[in-house]
Amino acid sequence: MLTTMRTVELLDESDHVANMVLQSDVAENYRQCLYRLNKDSHAQALIAEFVKIKEQYEDVQRFGKYHPDYKTITRQVRDVKREVDLHATIAAFKKAENELQKLLDEISVILGQAVSEHVKVPTGNPFFDTGSSCGGGCGSGGSCGCSA
Repeated sequence: MLTTMRTVELLDESDHVANMVLQSDVAENYRQCLYRLNKDSHAQALIAEFVKIKEQYEDVQRFGKYHPDYKTITRQVRDVKREVDLHATIAAFKKAENELQKLLDEISVILGQAVSEHVKVPTGNPFFDTGSSCGGGCGSGGSCGCSA
């Protein structure tokens, strides 16, 4: 590949955008929440417990309701998941993570549209996905009027 001055300029600009994201309040909040999450021993214990019970749940799912521990494990997964979701440190981290993802999605859309309005940008967020009436990925085979 032949490197041109324009390529070098584009790489410099992309580094500049990346540094702007890294220095943003959203990224700083994410880093602070991640630090607090890593230092919170109770949160780490909850996460470890959830991972353990989730592995048991996946094993139970192979047999479904015919597994002897199906009801017990299913209830335990829901209870631990609820406890994880309601823990303040974990909830703050998830919120910060979603805010950072939203910022990155918005940047991706802006960059894609700068190239062409027809560029597809995989944001994983139906708010940004265009081209169908249902917001994408409805799974109904087009019965909602989309072109899925």
